[in-house]
Amino acid sequence: MRVYLDHNATTPLRAEARAAMIAAMDVCGNPSSVHAEGRAAKALIEKARAQIAAAFGADGADIVFTSGSTEGAALTLAGRDLHGAAIEHDAVRSWISEDLPVSSDGLVAVDHPERSTLQLANSETGIVQDLPQGLAVTDATQAFGKLPVAFNWLGVEMALISAHKLGGPKGVGAVVMRRGTDLAAQIKGGGQEMGRRSGTENVIGIAGFGAAAETAGRDLADGVWERVAKLRNILEKALEADAKSTIFVGKDLVRLPNTLCLATPGWKGETQVMQMDLAGFAISAGSACSSGKVRASAVLRAMGYDEATASSAIRVSLGPETTETDVLRFAEAWLGKEKKHRARAA
Repeated sequence: MRVYLDHNATTPLRAEARAAMIAAMDVCGNPSSVHAEGRAAKALIEKARAQIAAAFGADGADIVFTSGSTEGAALTLAGRDLHGAAIEHDAVRSWISEDLPVSSDGLVAVDHPERSTLQLANSETGIVQDLPQGLAVTDATQAFGKLPVAFNWLGVEMALISAHKLGGPKGVGAVVMRRGTDLAAQIKGGGQEMGRRSGTENVIGIAGFGAAAETAGRDLADGVWERVAKLRNILEKALEADAKSTIFVGKDLVRLPNTLCLATPGWKGETQVMQMDLAGFAISAGSACSSGKVRASAVLRAMGYDEATASSAIRVSLGPETTETDVLRFAEAWLGKEKKHRARAA
């Protein structure tokens, strides 16, 4: 039986999101139409907007639906000449000046928050940043639904979030912004989403996003991610006990509760991913958007790790349905491969 340990890449669709999407399929109206059918579709969008606002602590903020955080990055960053760091996701790095310093702990110093962007949590290492007040943009994609954070007390101008990182469907996300924020539309047309993102809204996906966000908020309140963090720590200790040459990135720092990043110099990350896939485990060698490319982790390189170490990193990311049996099975399988790697390298 396969074990899925790549939740930072994408999460399984929650039952609540699936049910909301199936129900939305029966609503035929265009949400911009004023007749009853159109109003019914619009009501689904506004319900989801309210669900996301409640889950993200964003009451009173504007929520603009997008196709995901990549579009959200373009919408919030294009033409603004903001500063950032090399640890950001590629979607953000494409729009910024990568001149903010990164410490060996993966933490970023920001001198001018109003002209900068900084992720809330890193998708590869799980390391959580302490965001400065007045920050222009934060990528909260990985943190939303896993950490007890509220947009209204983060003190940022805008935040990026995505449905499929918390059990919603792929292809839908949102920009959350302080009300009154000036944001120029990148997709022009009919003026949907308060004139900031034209195009008929993805009603089905948005309905699923809202349901997933609401359920994720309940999980946080119920301590689900505290249980996941305990499983991550069990796995980390099991691997540490035998893998003496392996580096556990961010081990003593505040991290996402589900994320374990480890590097074994000399053992290519993509090789480990393939070996574990054949053994029945889904993991990754970094961000899902770049792990298919054979290259060293830009995040680890920015933290000062050499090429050999950065090329040997893998990410194991757990989810609410992960069990102790799952992580112990993975530890046994990975340690078996690691032992063979050591024997070959000797």
